[in-house]
Amino acid sequence: MTAENRKNYQQRDSVERQGYAGVPSLASQEQNEQDGANLLEEILDRDNLNRAYKRVKRNQGAPGIDGMTIEEALPWLQEHRGALLQSILDGTYQPSPVRRKEIPKPDGGVRKLGIPTVIDRIIQQAIAQRLQLIYEPQFADGSYGYRPKRSAQQAICKVKEYAEQGYTQVVEIDLSKYFDTLNHEILMNLLRRKIQDKRVIALIKKYLKSGVMEDGIVTKTREGSPQGGPLSPLLANIYLNEFDWEFAKRGVPAVRYADDIVVLAKSKRAAMRLLESCRNYLEGKLKLKLNAEKSKVVSVFSTKHFKFLGFAMGKNGQGVYIRAHKKSLLKAKKKLVALTKRNQGRNIQQVMQNVRVFIRGWIGYYYVAKMSSILRRWNEWLRRRVRMYIWKQWKKPRTKVQNLQKLGIRKDLAYQWGNTRLGYWRISKSPILTRSITNEKLALAGFYDFPAQYERLRKLHLSD
Repeated sequence: MTAENRKNYQQRDSVERQGYAGVPSLASQEQNEQDGANLLEEILDRDNLNRAYKRVKRNQGAPGIDGMTIEEALPWLQEHRGALLQSILDGTYQPSPVRRKEIPKPDGGVRKLGIPTVIDRIIQQAIAQRLQLIYEPQFADGSYGYRPKRSAQQAICKVKEYAEQGYTQVVEIDLSKYFDTLNHEILMNLLRRKIQDKRVIALIKKYLKSGVMEDGIVTKTREGSPQGGPLSPLLANIYLNEFDWEFAKRGVPAVRYADDIVVLAKSKRAAMRLLESCRNYLEGKLKLKLNAEKSKVVSVFSTKHFKFLGFAMGKNGQGVYIRAHKKSLLKAKKKLVALTKRNQGRNIQQVMQNVRVFIRGWIGYYYVAKMSSILRRWNEWLRRRVRMYIWKQWKKPRTKVQNLQKLGIRKDLAYQWGNTRLGYWRISKSPILTRSITNEKLALAGFYDFPAQYERLRKLHLSD
């Protein structure tokens, strides 16, 4: 069943959400062994497809080039399911080109996503679920990205563990446009080692060659596995698993999260040799390209240079510790400034709810970092911004006077402060606002005490 059958659906502008984590749990050892000739039937099994549909629905995401939304997919599948499955089984199914979407990077440039159609996302998810069972036991221990029960937090904790063992020199490997430059021939040969069903190999190859549509023009894809589809992260892990095992066999400590790689050594001289060795293997054996400017040797304790997955390292009298990188802190604070801008016209409860959603997610990622004092300062700073926001919303002096009185301020003081010419930021720290808009009142209104949440997560992590 081709893309022609899925035309005339209204296209939306929302961007494909990340949704690779949380693949199904591993089955028995027998299921993990090398598969036979009926792998495609297992991929198209009703239960596997239902789980794939639910996963794609949960991830939501934008439509592909046909404009079909996830809500429209179910009735389409109910009508065309038989023909779709038959076309996949007999090899006539042709995946649609992915829709190009460019996402700006924080440090400049763009990240190119390739958004498949909803139907192709479901099929890719079904393939990924079944292949995950085959490949998960094959992956090296130093690989942490897009794997069940693996996380970025575990990856940085592993780096910390190596640093405590004396591996304080880091080779930072930056692959130039990794997902866009995977060599198809190498990847297909790697897949053939474990997959006996040639129909599955052919289907995956069709997805790799399906092309990209940008500004209405379809371009053929001769290399790469565009980010945006459920199958792409697994294929990327299979490809770089060769690198993982090569250096594991050499006894070299390496930690990888997708295409973010650090290799560690105990001396700068050894690290420089490793950088060249990594370059030779990645460029010579795997036909990838290293970014010469960003691939370098740094000290793991360098506050200026070392950064991995948004984290950095520190050392004090108690030993090595993880911290949030200064760029990560700056980015988060800029986001909080934007969420509490006093000219957005939103109700203060909605503003505080938006802050709560962001900060909970941010702490949920960075909880392994040591930053209690930073978060306490942020908490006080945010309270001040919230008071400033409320003061701005009161607008007129008469309204300010009335509200101050309602909050327990004497009439004469309320009149004096309600008519002050002091600026918003300055008045936000005044005794009159801290006495009227108290911390307790802010808490009742929905202010989120995020340092306490951070400490709870830290305790849970340290007790594991």
